[in-house]
Amino acid sequence: MPPIDQFTAFVSAHPVETVIISVIALVLLVLAFFALRALIRLYRRWATGRPTEDVLTIVAASIATGVSAQGMWRFSGDVLGFDGPLRFLLFAFIEVAVITSAVRARRNMRENYSAGIDGIAVWALTCLSAVLSSMDARSVAEAVFRLAAPLVAAWLWERGMAIERVRITGRGRINWRLTPERILVRVGLAEVSDRTASEVDAHRRLTRVALAAKRVRALREAGAPDRKMRAAMARLDKAMDQAVEYTGLAVDEKRQEALLSQIGALYNTSALIDLAPPVPWGPEPEAPAPVALPAARIAELIDDEEEDLPAEPAPVVDTAQRATQLRTARQYWDQQIARRYVPRAADIAKEVGIPILVAKEWRALWKLEPQAYALIEAAYREHGIVDTGTFPAIEVPEQERVLVVNGSAGAAHDAS
Repeated sequence: MPPIDQFTAFVSAHPVETVIISVIALVLLVLAFFALRALIRLYRRWATGRPTEDVLTIVAASIATGVSAQGMWRFSGDVLGFDGPLRFLLFAFIEVAVITSAVRARRNMRENYSAGIDGIAVWALTCLSAVLSSMDARSVAEAVFRLAAPLVAAWLWERGMAIERVRITGRGRINWRLTPERILVRVGLAEVSDRTASEVDAHRRLTRVALAAKRVRALREAGAPDRKMRAAMARLDKAMDQAVEYTGLAVDEKRQEALLSQIGALYNTSALIDLAPPVPWGPEPEAPAPVALPAARIAELIDDEEEDLPAEPAPVVDTAQRATQLRTARQYWDQQIARRYVPRAADIAKEVGIPILVAKEWRALWKLEPQAYALIEAAYREHGIVDTGTFPAIEVPEQERVLVVNGSAGAAHDAS
């Protein structure tokens, strides 16, 4: 009898039971729907903000762990003889221990940047589960499969840990000494910098010339026989000819400077043993404190008696004109002080067009200000120049001018 006829006959013979079964099935479908929707929401909430590779890693590791648990189910029944509830409770204790160790290792890595002993436990328990599952296999292929499934889960967990470790610390765990890049650089098939092929070839040819020149010089200083000298000179001439031909050494100033720098470094290798570099952990030398000037000398510095200048009677000007002259003189004074130059009274009088007596009066007040007074004191302390207001000007090149006071430069050798 077809299934549909069997179902119809059962409904006709047991209508009440059919209704009860239908209601129970409907309730179970509704519960399954809500449970599935809750799981989907939980999964979306968990996967939000996580990289796709992390989600796939956890999914694949869960499948591999399920395969391992299925092997342990068969092992607990066939080998250990567990049955019923005892088998259900005890078959997956190793998988639960693996998951617990993996969670603890991830927490340790986030807090201490290392999986610690729990990371080792994950691999040890995984290998134990793989071996026990494969012992109940019925064929070699099944044994290999039972061995591979737990190891795949452990490998995916390890890669997920490595990615998160790099994300947290910003670096990998180790740097391998043997990598394809290092091997290619070592055998000369790759370049460690971003230089072009022409730049690398030019550098090697210039280095060959410098080394040949050093060899000739060493043989000459050692008094080598003529035969060795001729052979060394021949190698030097050949290297020089190739450098001129292929690097443009005769016309390229940068290449010429590079060659001279290499020769200078090679010729003065013995000077390295006489160097006295500073001790990096030694105390820094203290700068000597400036010597304070005596009170009598300071009085001389601010003395502005210009007896050699003829006194002129000050013309009578109105208040507005005097204010304009004062403002112009002050602007000129500030400009010269900014250039580290203390103007003379005659300079102020000539620039503004005022009598020398007025210029002396204004200068006597302005030179007591901190910036001008510091220039006057520094001129005396460094070069012995005393401010009299009439010291003659000394012309020096602009690049050698250190301090200018009273129209004189601060270079003592130019004053002689």
